[in-house]
Amino acid sequence: MDHLVNEEARLNALRDLRLLDSPPSDSFDRLTRLASQLLQAPVSTISLTDRDRQWFKSKVGVDLMEIPREQAPCAYAIQGQGVFVVPDLKADPRFVGSPLAESGIRFYAGAPLFTREGHGLGTLCVVDDKVRHLREGEEQVLLDLANMVMSQIELQNLVGRVDPVTGHANQFQLFEDLDDLARREPGSSATLLAIDILSPTRTDYAARVLGSDRIGALMQEALRALQRSAGNSSRIYHTDRTRCAVLLEGGLLDGAAASERVMKALRDPISYDGVPVTADPSAGIYDFIVGEVLPREIFKRASNAADDARETSCGRARYNPASDQRNARRFSLLNDFAAALDSSDQLSLVYQPRIELASGRQCGVEALIRWTHPELGSVSPGEFVPLVEQTALGRPMTDWVVGAAIAQARCWIRSGRAMPVSINASALNLDEDDFAERMLTTAAQAGIAPSHLELEFTESAISRDPDRVIEQLRELRSNGVAIAIDDFGTGYSNLSYLQQLPVTVLKIDQSFVRDMVTSGKDRMLVKTMIAMGHDLGYRVVAEGIETQSAFDMLTEWGCDEGQGYLMSKPIPAHEMFLTGTWSNREAALA
Repeated sequence: MDHLVNEEARLNALRDLRLLDSPPSDSFDRLTRLASQLLQAPVSTISLTDRDRQWFKSKVGVDLMEIPREQAPCAYAIQGQGVFVVPDLKADPRFVGSPLAESGIRFYAGAPLFTREGHGLGTLCVVDDKVRHLREGEEQVLLDLANMVMSQIELQNLVGRVDPVTGHANQFQLFEDLDDLARREPGSSATLLAIDILSPTRTDYAARVLGSDRIGALMQEALRALQRSAGNSSRIYHTDRTRCAVLLEGGLLDGAAASERVMKALRDPISYDGVPVTADPSAGIYDFIVGEVLPREIFKRASNAADDARETSCGRARYNPASDQRNARRFSLLNDFAAALDSSDQLSLVYQPRIELASGRQCGVEALIRWTHPELGSVSPGEFVPLVEQTALGRPMTDWVVGAAIAQARCWIRSGRAMPVSINASALNLDEDDFAERMLTTAAQAGIAPSHLELEFTESAISRDPDRVIEQLRELRSNGVAIAIDDFGTGYSNLSYLQQLPVTVLKIDQSFVRDMVTSGKDRMLVKTMIAMGHDLGYRVVAEGIETQSAFDMLTEWGCDEGQGYLMSKPIPAHEMFLTGTWSNREAALA
């Protein structure tokens, strides 16, 4: 069993170096040529021992790229510390009938290539078609050359372990150091801190002011301050653009105290070419038992804690398994949503009626997406929609909603129950150059007039690219699509842009409507928004009406329409015109 474990560790070390099947390299070829010349051997190779083959990273005097590992002398050479010599392969029972012996090779001498951790990667070997022995001094020459090969491997590997801008070790070096720590001190305690020097918002601002190419130089200064505060015994890694990691082990284990020292040091302005830059650091803390958690998982958990730290008032957070489970669920949902788009029975639409408050007449519906996951059951749109909207799946999701809503609008029109349908679009949708064109094309293909449709968007969409948003909305409005600002009062609220938008409807967010019966401030805000919307020529819709008192107040103030559970929760299309729905209660209200 130990042999199998050691062999897997050896193969992992070999693959981590990313040498197998890599292109030829002059730095390695020079060493094989030198071995061939100094030991007067017609063939010399740098051979790497894979699971079932010997692969030649460099070779002199042979055209083969690899040979089977079975009966290969190199497989024996990596089991010892010194040079492995076979004067005559045909006279050695281990190699009689081997591919090398059958090809005419008689003599073999190979020096093993060992990593610092003791993993045998392969050999630097020389072979000859004549029976011979190593002469005096040649064994040391071969060992010295093998050490030079390992130095070259380590140097080449180091290039991928150091951040080229700051000169600090990167996350790949962190993984290697954690592996090494697990071998040296299994069962001991350690802590990994993940430190954000700048928040994403501050990073973007610094990049605009200083130039994105100078963020690395700024990080150099920050990492110096980090090293001073964390102590020289701790190990510092630059793992992302403005994120780093600190590895604490042994007596340095007080992660909370170390994170506080780091945070305090980074609160002082960082000077860059005489320009003081104020950091806004946060720290994630992950305590672990060495050897019980894989290096990549340690890094992931500390990084998740750093993400959580951004949401705390103190800027620090310990790893929380519950948060990790939420992140895993989010990833799983995103991973499964692509399949949901292709499925015929996972995604569906429900429709919430919009009611004209003065008459009680149903005057439209809002289309809302629902997802029935095959294993998780019903997934709240409040959970999956914001996730999907931030990925490339946001476009096909909106296209699916547009297509399904327009198809339903066509069914209602053909049955003599024409019902205007409102569809939600995200900020990213309105950033797409062809969004308006796609929506209009879908309506044309379905054979319905754009005037049967309304597009809802939130104020946050305006802040991304106002000119593009306005262009998309104007194209839709000029073709007859009604335009509604959703969740009004909670977003960007730039009134100068509001004047330029081709808006026809203003929807007051439910957070104001829900509490206005008991909150004088909310009542004043709602009344003001209704008056402003009317002054601008919009129809005003109140969302989240749950009580008759709220319904009566809004009606009294002249609000045009409303949505909410008082009138109807979102319902499937086939229930829209059944007896008992709001549209059939108008007579009872009269």
